[in-house]
Amino acid sequence: MIRLIIILPIIFIVWMLLVKIISDVKKANVDWTGVTTIIGFIALAFWLRHITGMG
Repeated sequence: MIRLIIILPIIFIVWMLLVKIISDVKKANVDWTGVTTIIGFIALAFWLRHITGMG
């Protein structure tokens, strides 16, 4: 029960932050090429860590 009391507010805060970030991104002029490049590098790092077991 205590876990539920701790986890629910955290989920609510994360949800509110996600909604705010999405609304801010919709309003802003974002360079999507740079964003996708960064996401791609992060995904590649996780994939290489999974494959090689290093890191």
